[in-house]
Amino acid sequence: MARLPRLVVPHQAHHIIQRGTDRRVIFHDDSDHLAFIAYLREAAKTFIVAIHAYVLMPNHLHLLATPSDEIGLARMMQWVGRHYVPYFNHKYERFGTLWQGRYRATVIDSERYFLACSRYIELNPVRGGICSRPEDFRWSSYAHHAGISPDSLVTDHPLYWALANTPFGREAAYRGLIDEALSSEEITELSDATLKGWALGSDKFKLSIEKQANRRVSRAKRGRPYSKLKTAESKAAKSRKPA
Repeated sequence: MARLPRLVVPHQAHHIIQRGTDRRVIFHDDSDHLAFIAYLREAAKTFIVAIHAYVLMPNHLHLLATPSDEIGLARMMQWVGRHYVPYFNHKYERFGTLWQGRYRATVIDSERYFLACSRYIELNPVRGGICSRPEDFRWSSYAHHAGISPDSLVTDHPLYWALANTPFGREAAYRGLIDEALSSEEITELSDATLKGWALGSDKFKLSIEKQANRRVSRAKRGRPYSKLKTAESKAAKSRKPA
């Protein structure tokens, strides 16, 4: 079966994962992180993609971003790769690709999952055993959201602003959210949906995205479609009638 094109919906938040090939390290030192962030900042501005949250782990990265059109997200990721990979290969005297295939992405229901996804991203270093607190990891958007230091890469989402009426209130509210552990179900939902490319949200949200994107956005249910099943039952009933 042919693979469906990557689902990208303008003006909706997307969770993106990019991994190093064979899960190898893609950021060795501070200069690598700074170079990637500089390329990402320029690409996001060029292709009009708002970056709301991010984390640069040693062998992979996560982004929470909203594209302004259907092609900006892909162009941003391609542009970053075309600049960061040659930088990395030249510095470490290597050749070939750095990424493990295509980046993975899914559109998320912001009302239900945006803040959970932001926390999921910024708590990655804690779950990965790199640090005990998110503020101890330098290469994420947590410091921005928690009021530790501003980050020009980050564009605050309206749902972050809705946490409180003042910057101090928003930062305190966000720190409180971070202190609430994500459930194992939330972690699995966010990870699986992104890796498989299916929309993450309520049935109503998925139906809305299907109409907007004019394509299927979730895994098809097993079994024969209802309409075809009814047609088959009708034909079978007619065949049983006496001549």
